[in-house]
Amino acid sequence: MEQFHGTTILSVRRDGRVALGGDGQVTLGNVVIKAGARKVRRLYQDRILAGFAGGTADAVTLFERFEAKLEKHQGNLVRSAVELAKDWRTDRILRRLEAMLAIADREASLIITGVGDVLEPENGLIAIGSGGPYAQAAARGLLDNTNLTAEEIVRKGLAIAADLCIYTNQNIAIEVLE
Repeated sequence: MEQFHGTTILSVRRDGRVALGGDGQVTLGNVVIKAGARKVRRLYQDRILAGFAGGTADAVTLFERFEAKLEKHQGNLVRSAVELAKDWRTDRILRRLEAMLAIADREASLIITGVGDVLEPENGLIAIGSGGPYAQAAARGLLDNTNLTAEEIVRKGLAIAADLCIYTNQNIAIEVLE
């Protein structure tokens, strides 16, 4: 069986706001299986935004584990992310999961990977998934050269990625924290 492939998740910080968005396309090989998947959600009393790239079932498993860490650590994003990354790296079953998480709260934006990385990219700009490099380049240009809001940059960055990446579509969902 072929692996599910593709997605684009983009998060931008500007003027005290953080926006995190993703497209809705899920593919199996070269076939679109679903165009309206929801890959972005709010966690922990709506105070944390999260998006995933990779296998859907793997990401759902990671979301559940991450939510449990957030509960255990009273919403501390960084501590919960580090604890999830440790479990993900060391647990025999979790190690096989193929996904990445992009998470953000009012203070931090992080990427969590299955090899134990918890990364805080520069400028609060996160882009993961197949269309990530396109969305990141677009968002970087918009951040540096416009006065658009975080949400507007995410929307435009994802639209540009969808025009370039065959694994990304225009069915965009965005969540914002103020």
